[in-house]
Amino acid sequence: MAWVYLIIAGVFEWGWPVGLKLGLSDAGLRWGWIAFSILCMTASGALLLLAQKTIPMGTAYAVWTGIGAVGTFALGVILFGEPATVARFFFVGLILVGILGLKLASA
Repeated sequence: MAWVYLIIAGVFEWGWPVGLKLGLSDAGLRWGWIAFSILCMTASGALLLLAQKTIPMGTAYAVWTGIGAVGTFALGVILFGEPATVARFFFVGLILVGILGLKLASA
């Protein structure tokens, strides 16, 4: 169950950078998006806490940030038109390999 918590925590990690990006416009702060960011941060941290009860801290943190980084990269490309170069996908792929390696090594 700890790995499920960790994966969901990683998915919540996607929410707060997106919320912060959308939380500031030329017209000023958009408080709904700022609140969304805070909610995602809180949920992500709480689920990481639960995951660390059985998953070693270093592994949990590396996987958590990796899921967050990969998901945020994908959302940036899809939602915000960020560059989708071969090099960027290659290096994000390396992060994925690291996440899978940590999962396999902890089994």
